[in-house]
Amino acid sequence: MGAKSKLGIGSMSSPGVNSGRRRLQGFYAQRSAVSTLLIINTIAFIIQMFSNKFTEIFMLTSADVFTRPYILVTHMFLHANFTHILFNMYALWMFGMILEQKIGTKQFYILYFSAGIIAGFVASFFYPAALGASAAIMAVIGALVVIMPNLKLLFFFIIPMPFWVAGIFWAALDVFGIFVPSGIGNIAHLVGMAIGILFSFYLIQKRKKFTSSASYSTKVNLTADEAQDFYEKYNKYGRV
Repeated sequence: MGAKSKLGIGSMSSPGVNSGRRRLQGFYAQRSAVSTLLIINTIAFIIQMFSNKFTEIFMLTSADVFTRPYILVTHMFLHANFTHILFNMYALWMFGMILEQKIGTKQFYILYFSAGIIAGFVASFFYPAALGASAAIMAVIGALVVIMPNLKLLFFFIIPMPFWVAGIFWAALDVFGIFVPSGIGNIAHLVGMAIGILFSFYLIQKRKKFTSSASYSTKVNLTADEAQDFYEKYNKYGRV
């Protein structure tokens, strides 16, 4: 981490500073948000295979959004079939791991759940029912379009292109899908992507504020209080 060497954290030796360093290292050692989400989605799908009632209770039903608001969260962990969950979890693993490394676990959770909930609420005005993690995953993709636009990938496993171009294609497919309905929540996908784009711009601005206002940005050694302050602010703003 470039900020670590610049700030001289590796050379600190006082107890208070060492404590701040250990907490910073602990931030990276915590459980990955992506792995946690993969496990929960997989468990939920296994239950779905044995209980249709489970799906009926926890999927997003538009008529029940205001009486059962929890379905705005639970529908994100349900999937229609094996293909649905396979592609969603593959995308979550592939793109989510990259994004989480860039923005941190806490910010990843905020983006993922905010996008899924808001997109689900918007979708309730257009579709009678919905389920799946696609909108939240599209938020991940939208964030990466801004944060890592030149990241190379194989679109549909065949065509090499930078991530920002792939993002345009994905958005275009969803726009097309609105006018050619196929049972896919294209509007929810687009809302999710838009939230990811906006959230990434927000994080970038916060990071600029953090780096420009940090009074210790040119120091070689930090006091215990400065190390703690750095840890807290970096955790909140710095990982983009």
